[in-house]
Amino acid sequence: MSDSDGETELTAGGVRAIYVEEAGERRLDFVHEGRTASIAQNIDGYAMLKVRNGPEGDELERYYGFDMALDHAAELLGVAVDDLPVPDPAEDMGM
Repeated sequence: MSDSDGETELTAGGVRAIYVEEAGERRLDFVHEGRTASIAQNIDGYAMLKVRNGPEGDELERYYGFDMALDHAAELLGVAVDDLPVPDPAEDMGM
């Protein structure tokens, strides 16, 4: 796991996870084989999670629970949810 400039990265099983806090939100980006799925929440951490098709991508769905957002992200990447590495700072995302 690397941590620099407020960004935390973790890679496992060919999936790279990047957690970052910027532009008023907490965001967890997953990258796998050229595809990206992002889970975003407001910086205060008390809003629904938005699943997008990339950091600046279109919002596809909103979820209360982190587990449901992870499931959707895994589906977008074509991997199992258990294959998604979650950096420590992102573990408390969701309501």
